[in-house]
Amino acid sequence: MTHQWWRDAVIYQIYPRSFADASGDGYGDLRGVISKLDYLRDLGVDAVWLSPFYTSPMADAGYDVADYCDVDPMFGDLADADALIAEAHERGLRIIVDLVPNHSSSEHRLFQAALAAGPGSPERENYLFRDGLGDEGELPPNNWTAVFGGRSWTRLTAADGTPEQWYLHLFDPEQPDWNWEHEPVRELFDDTLRFWLDKGVDGFRVDVAHGLVKAEGLPDQVSTDSDLGFQTGPQWDQDGVHEIYRRWRAVLDGYDGDRSLVAEAWVEDPERLKLYLRPDEMHTAFNFEFLDCLWDADAYRKVIASTMAANESVGAPTTWVLSNHDVVRHVSRLGLTVPGSSHEGLGLRDEQPDNVLGLRRGRAATLMMLALPGSAYLYQGEELGLPDHTTLADDVRQDPTWTRSGHTRVGRDGCRVPLPWLADAPAYGFSPTGESWLPQPDSFEELAADRQVGVAGSTWTLYRDALRLRREFGLGRGELTWLDAGEHVVGFDNGDVRVLTNVLGDPQPLPEGWTVLLASADVDGELPTDVTVWLQRV
Repeated sequence: MTHQWWRDAVIYQIYPRSFADASGDGYGDLRGVISKLDYLRDLGVDAVWLSPFYTSPMADAGYDVADYCDVDPMFGDLADADALIAEAHERGLRIIVDLVPNHSSSEHRLFQAALAAGPGSPERENYLFRDGLGDEGELPPNNWTAVFGGRSWTRLTAADGTPEQWYLHLFDPEQPDWNWEHEPVRELFDDTLRFWLDKGVDGFRVDVAHGLVKAEGLPDQVSTDSDLGFQTGPQWDQDGVHEIYRRWRAVLDGYDGDRSLVAEAWVEDPERLKLYLRPDEMHTAFNFEFLDCLWDADAYRKVIASTMAANESVGAPTTWVLSNHDVVRHVSRLGLTVPGSSHEGLGLRDEQPDNVLGLRRGRAATLMMLALPGSAYLYQGEELGLPDHTTLADDVRQDPTWTRSGHTRVGRDGCRVPLPWLADAPAYGFSPTGESWLPQPDSFEELAADRQVGVAGSTWTLYRDALRLRREFGLGRGELTWLDAGEHVVGFDNGDVRVLTNVLGDPQPLPEGWTVLLASADVDGELPTDVTVWLQRV
């Protein structure tokens, strides 16, 4: 059987508006991505995942899609998308695009048609409209809360000012949820998959994969707490989602080239998450339990072992990740007093992380992750050791979490700040005009790509060397054997490579008979605190 690329691939996430701006308007675009493909090839990744670049009013930075089969002018046009796919393939890079199936934009033509058609119309079956409770329908249909804050229901008002039905939105009011019990919605997404597969994309990252189907009758949730962490309740992780993914898998399997699906499913129980990975459903799913892990050796051992065991039981690889566009970058998470304790955004009034210490731990965490069997995702800029921008001024924040929460949660802008390419250029080379849709911190100057690419000891070079050795030693395809290396050391063998990560422990001697392949910091006969080393037998 031919090896399936997605089983051990390292995939680089691009958040397009913050990656590289070719047009000069201060927003990244597809031409900017094309201009940096050589950089990604040289880094050594196997594939690129692009966050949404579709037509959108940008209420949630493109995750409110108005047209799934077109490109928003902010990012370019369909010709640019075609060029990007072709240019990436020429360099041996695969392309994964984001699919946002839980909700659309309120400006989507089908939602606008539903508004115009009125209660009881066939058009309203595409979304989740309901009459309200109370004598006059003045109460929402249930007590669900939105991920971004506030309730999950918004009431409409008719043209004559009369209060009308309510519609469901698990996120922002401008992101109404699709009704996945309605066959035309399923057909719409079949067509969307085929549109992009016909253009040559290699797979899809499925946004909110655990949210499409809601419990029958839309019952109240027991707890009204909701955040960007693991999500439970009648609106999440319902068994009905699996029928949808079996259908999608059949679509992908009808194409040549080993196309893949990766689930963004915030499902805490590995036994529930593995259901998404059965042989006829998704190929991979992000391991958010690993991302959420505290900087604690025992916690890492347990998470790695439990998630790998669950995935192996359905024949699926484990997909490792430490950072993405929704969480505090791991350099900053690991620099907190309780390292790794918060993936919510950090702002001016929050604890400020020690990013020097966080970078030391972040490099160690990355080397541990990249030595594990399975696939891995990197978030743009982590190869530069970028921290979150935790001192953004309140008046520049754009994440709907900030406004919907009544300014009690700062949101995700801090991890979405445009990348620094050139230390001495305006906007650090992100844009030829010096424009930048979010301000960059001063710390980005010394972390800019031109200060790091090919420089010995830099974080970029560490990532490049790790990816080269990972491929050379077949670590993504390997098997993990645990070592008893002490209370504070995560130790395992993967084929011919021994991996030791000292998590908060005292320095300890390196084992005799082994030579250092790669280390996250200087080692001289011993494994220092908060350092990972890859060893090969002499």
